[in-house]
Amino acid sequence: MTEPGRARAVVEALRGVVGRAAAHVASADRDQAVAYDVASMSAAVAAAGALLDHVADHLGGRGVDPGAGHGADPGPGHGADLALLYAADVAADLAGRLTGRESLWGVDGTALDGVAADVAAGRDPAFLERVAERVLATREAGPRHLSAELQLVRAAFREFAADRITPVADRIHREDEDIPADIIDGLAGMGCFGLSIPAEYGGGAEGDELAAMVVVTEELSRASLGAAGSLITRPEIIATAIARGGTEEQKRRRLPMIASGERLCAVAVTEPDFGSDVARITTSATRDGDEWVLNGVKTWCTFAGRAHYLLVLARTDPAGHRGLSLFVVDKPSFTGHEWRLTQEGGGSVEGRAIRTLGYRGMHSFEVRFDGWRVPTADLIGGEGGLGRGFYLQMQAFANARLQTAARAVGVMQSALELAVDYARQRSVFGRPLADYQLTRAKIARMAGSIAACRAFTFAAARAVTAGDGQLEAAQVKQLACRAAEWVTREAQQLHGGYGYAEEFSISRLFVDARVLSIFEGADEVLALRVIARRLMKP
Repeated sequence: MTEPGRARAVVEALRGVVGRAAAHVASADRDQAVAYDVASMSAAVAAAGALLDHVADHLGGRGVDPGAGHGADPGPGHGADLALLYAADVAADLAGRLTGRESLWGVDGTALDGVAADVAAGRDPAFLERVAERVLATREAGPRHLSAELQLVRAAFREFAADRITPVADRIHREDEDIPADIIDGLAGMGCFGLSIPAEYGGGAEGDELAAMVVVTEELSRASLGAAGSLITRPEIIATAIARGGTEEQKRRRLPMIASGERLCAVAVTEPDFGSDVARITTSATRDGDEWVLNGVKTWCTFAGRAHYLLVLARTDPAGHRGLSLFVVDKPSFTGHEWRLTQEGGGSVEGRAIRTLGYRGMHSFEVRFDGWRVPTADLIGGEGGLGRGFYLQMQAFANARLQTAARAVGVMQSALELAVDYARQRSVFGRPLADYQLTRAKIARMAGSIAACRAFTFAAARAVTAGDGQLEAAQVKQLACRAAEWVTREAQQLHGGYGYAEEFSISRLFVDARVLSIFEGADEVLALRVIARRLMKP
């Protein structure tokens, strides 16, 4: 059987196991340990299917697009090999989670016996070495098969990243500096902040904007997560909320300024006592004539210092998630780690940057509102927006989760390239590190994870564009962010002691990757509250 055939057989078997388990588990709340595993495996299986479909759609094509890597074209069979490798890895993971819990999953312990030979083929060390040979030659995790238009987008942002971001990325991380203005201004000039804003409001959305957003986000994150990769997430969230729920006046007043980069954005949703449990937030907005008065504390407000617009989710009514509304708060842009504003009458808002072990450059702030007055015109949707904040926020988060998956892929791609370069150059016990079987097995498996997460990110983007995609966006976010932790860890390990030194970029990638499973929906919350609940619907 060919590699695509073997991969297809494994994926179909995995889908059967996950489907039966999802139908069997009674409650994601009560059976959390099993539900978490089923949800996580559903994401991995979906990624394996996405990679397989991606390969099938382009089998026999060129392999990699022009400029994708350095060295020889890996050829059309490389994608098929990666699909089998990744499907086999997922099968091994699933088997480990299933063992001893078969009755809780509602699955027979022999469920994967029929594809045992296919899994063995995908995990054969000689096969992994063959895959790694191509990765070592190209520094690429398989063929991308981008359209001509997306190839141009990718090339433009890769060149920008190489010129403006990469040279300063390590310094920004080590010194916890602000992002240089020339990076922000340059990205604004390239239309980076208006990718999903309709052209009538000054943006560049033309129907396939999410695919372009995925490409742009990956390339910026490949250079630096903290100094560039997250810059378009905040405007994406705010623009989506305004475009879907704002009044026409709000769209025309706000969206062009966001699209042009004249107004930078931040999001204030999370609170010290309420992270992913958004429906229970307590920051209040009380009506006072033609104004709303905000009181409360928000935390983890990334980029809140430099931002001109803060998207604030506040409680306008005690009725749970139906009592939440969204406001846009205007403020000046501040550099540094602290800022404070006051109004006539005593209202104030202040921010303090939270020191973090990674993801530096944008700075994440705790923001305190004390009697801060906001015009009624800045309630998104006007009077019709009262109580719609939760829904608008959740819709915007689907795009943000998709974007976070792309950020994870960019970080992983960078880690793979650094690992390949180091393995080629480093000699250990008289042989290049790249010549060892274990090194090659690691690099092959890293490439398989990256290829699967990349393919699934594009598939999720298509699902979101089609009108739903909430499940796929949650799945790919959960999967890619966990994969990024593993890939960067393996890449750092291959560097040995140098991987622990801040002068080597891999140390930055490792600590940056750790945040990905926490923000935009924590790993466990996505698994139990979003993925498992959707899978278990009758």
